[in-house]
Amino acid sequence: MLEKTGIPTKEQIQSAFPESNRLNQGPVAIIECFQPIPCDPCATSCPRQAIQPFADINDTPAIDNKSCNGCGICITKCPGLAIMVVDFAWSETKALLRLPYEFRPLPKEGETVHALDRAGAIVADADVVKITLPASKTAIVSIAVDKALVKIIRNIKLKDSNGFIESQYTDEARHNKNLHTQEYADSHQKSEIYQNQTSDPSILCRCSDIDIQEIRAHIQAGYTSVDEIKRLTRLGMGPCQGRTCIPLVMRELANALGKPMEALSPGTHRPVVKSIELGSLAAYSPENKVNNE
Repeated sequence: MLEKTGIPTKEQIQSAFPESNRLNQGPVAIIECFQPIPCDPCATSCPRQAIQPFADINDTPAIDNKSCNGCGICITKCPGLAIMVVDFAWSETKALLRLPYEFRPLPKEGETVHALDRAGAIVADADVVKITLPASKTAIVSIAVDKALVKIIRNIKLKDSNGFIESQYTDEARHNKNLHTQEYADSHQKSEIYQNQTSDPSILCRCSDIDIQEIRAHIQAGYTSVDEIKRLTRLGMGPCQGRTCIPLVMRELANALGKPMEALSPGTHRPVVKSIELGSLAAYSPENKVNNE
């Protein structure tokens, strides 16, 4: 089911939660990472080693719930946003959920938001208790919800949000976006190189099968930053993490805006895989793990 829909089964969700007696003792991390992939930032960032060290980079996380104190460091380090912290001891009737949140605008403390299940359906209203902005730029939104709903809720949505893309912008950001759109229009009239490229059928992002025509259409619509285009198309979110397509998109933006590439931002980059030396790969042998560690 997870492979086809992206939604874990009830059994998988249940397996990610500790027993009730541990939940009632205080905050604890819940890790919904069910498939082996080469990724271990959660384990390497845990100061208490509650997330146990991996024997293999492809291991799925194993957490010692007794050692975990729910500090939340692992939330911001997980590139897949697969970790949350649950605190059943927060009040008698409600639990506190600390969720990673990368949409914009952020909710405000004291605001009531929609709580969503893993399929994106609204299941309840939730009160925003706190907003945390770590250096990693992945915000953590703490919400208070009925304890009976804790295993159902996995995300939130602002009540006045009409759509994902439009909700990304504050009033100031919308104003800047309009300026960029006009700037694009002015420079586009001057850019003969860009005009002569409009019939190019090339695939720009091989991971997500995005062609250059789609990217240019978004640029013409006024989306003039890498992050905006990434949110629209999921460009740069595949296995290569933008190693090929991000520079190409920056080239397109540079041509369209009449700016050097050095003046543009490559956007937020959160690599999925851990860097490793080629020599380590060459020496790797599954039958001889002891010598490889």
